[in-house]
Amino acid sequence: MGLDRPYLFFTGKGGVGKTSVASATALDLADHGRRVLIVSTDPASNLDDVFRISVGTEPTAVPGADGLWIMNLDPEAAAAAYRERVVGPYRGKLPASVVTGMEEQLSGACTVEIAAFNEFTSLLADPAITRRFDHVIFDTAPTGHTLRLLSLPTAWSGFIETSSHGASCLGPLAGLEHQREQYATTVRTLADPARTTVVLVSRPEPSALREAARTGEELRALGIANQELVLNGLLAAADPDDPVAAAFAGRQREALAQLPATLRHLPTITVPLVRTDLMGVEALRALRGSGPGPAAPDPSPDLDPSQALHDIPPLDALVGELARPGRGVIMTMGKGGVGKTTLAVTLARALARLGHRVHLSTTDPAAHVSDAVGNDIPEGLTVGRIDPAIETRRYSDEVLAAAEPLDDEQRLLLEEDLRSPCTEEIAVFRAFARTVAGAAEGFVVLDTAPTGHTLLLLDAAQSYHREIARSTGQVPEAVRLLLGRLRDPSYTRILVVTLAESTPVLEAARLQDDLRRAQIEPYGWVINASLAASGTRDPVLGDRARLELPHIARVVRELSPRTWLVPWMAA
Repeated sequence: MGLDRPYLFFTGKGGVGKTSVASATALDLADHGRRVLIVSTDPASNLDDVFRISVGTEPTAVPGADGLWIMNLDPEAAAAAYRERVVGPYRGKLPASVVTGMEEQLSGACTVEIAAFNEFTSLLADPAITRRFDHVIFDTAPTGHTLRLLSLPTAWSGFIETSSHGASCLGPLAGLEHQREQYATTVRTLADPARTTVVLVSRPEPSALREAARTGEELRALGIANQELVLNGLLAAADPDDPVAAAFAGRQREALAQLPATLRHLPTITVPLVRTDLMGVEALRALRGSGPGPAAPDPSPDLDPSQALHDIPPLDALVGELARPGRGVIMTMGKGGVGKTTLAVTLARALARLGHRVHLSTTDPAAHVSDAVGNDIPEGLTVGRIDPAIETRRYSDEVLAAAEPLDDEQRLLLEEDLRSPCTEEIAVFRAFARTVAGAAEGFVVLDTAPTGHTLLLLDAAQSYHREIARSTGQVPEAVRLLLGRLRDPSYTRILVVTLAESTPVLEAARLQDDLRRAQIEPYGWVINASLAASGTRDPVLGDRARLELPHIARVVRELSPRTWLVPWMAA
């Protein structure tokens, strides 16, 4: 295995355990005398939670783990600093209106990704980091975000090489030109098998394995072929007399039997499903097999399992509530891997069977709603997807048509501007707004992207208004009305989806806080795939079921006035 390389880059579908696996790997290397830095480039990082310490943008030593440091790259702070670096030198030298226009161009969601990538490449290029640490481990964002970051150097370089004008939504091109070699060096480092191993992390589940295979293929297309596979959460020995455990293990075996061909040749490590939350140094050592790990804790004495679960209504009750108005937007939101897609499909099918018109769609490039729906589509249900490539072409064509007449030089400038990376963000945002507008005449069920991307999409509304008006001279009505519709509880009902585990609940609570800051109140929470509600008697699954009870109690008592519980289903 190539886990002794200076750079390790963990990636995979959201919710597969990248942070836990990356953290355990970092700790194991440190325990063997190496000096290790683990870095999160994820806007929704939870390294703080895993190591139970507060982490900032400078390396922080981990108590109880000599030789291990961790840090977060803060994309929002990096974006603000990046904006000021680009715009600051022009204050007082250019007209105020020009400076304001530059700030507006740099206010879209893509700037956050650009800034995060800039921080990432700067860290790789920092000789002080190279001298200080034997290994730098990157716990990255979910798959789509990671691939976007890796793709940016080519996009930027191509844009720089073909442009002869002053600025795009990326900022003045002269400000990017001097970074070009640093970005190219980053890609060369990632592609160098002597220096870097890219670790594809997956659970033994069909959707996660498909995502790992797609990630591997796209990385190879970027010249990054030094890949390995980690299969996380394998139930090694299931109680054959327990139907839940038998089904759980059977699904895993079936998924591995159908392992995508592109993953079969990769060096592979399997990580067992453990009985404890992977929080803290002791638990991480147990995951790597270098320590006994903590015993599965007994739940609090005041948490009676039957009572804790008895009072939470099932999903059928939620369907009845959602159906009453006869129309509206229903959005499933939460950390990647908690089952948003499955829940969205279940709700859409149930509403259609009640006789309602329902359109099911997604803004998540990694979602597979069509696969989840299958061939048995109830009458009244339509299924769609917001395709970034199609929407970008549509948007670009509209902008060019609206801008006529142009001379050759003006048209060339506009075409160059439309090739900038943020054009796709604008196009997808407009499509999202159109989809939400469709709920005036029926139900629209939206399976949304993982938390960070979704919030960037929602929070960027005002900057998109400015950018769309700048490019086309007008703001479509659907975009203009979007924020009001999202804030209207009679029009939009947002369901926060979580698993009854530490990290998903923490992430869902943060999501709810961010929604409330945007004046959007969630309709309620859905605790999905609960082992505690499944009736399992398997020793490992039973311990994990008991671990769920404090998290279920916290959701019901502290976090949500409305909660619904979906058991892990054996069939």
